[in-house]
Amino acid sequence: MSLRVEVEEVWQAKAACRGPQSATFFPPSHFERKDEKEAREARAKAICASCSVRQDCLDYAVRIREPHGIWGGLNEVERKPLLR
Repeated sequence: MSLRVEVEEVWQAKAACRGPQSATFFPPSHFERKDEKEAREARAKAICASCSVRQDCLDYAVRIREPHGIWGGLNEVERKPLLR
């Protein structure tokens, strides 16, 4: 196992989003109305706001160009400017 993977696993183990609420961070497999999406994202971002590894999470999502979900308190549209 590389050191890089081990470091990522360390921050992921400390993430506030771990556990049953992790589904909140990604869109459901069925259609989601705009108000449902906004409410789901607000719940996820509230969890991120108190997370001790929020910046590590965001850095990871930007580095791997993650196209889906809430990472480090930002959704895919909000992360887009950071990819440039």
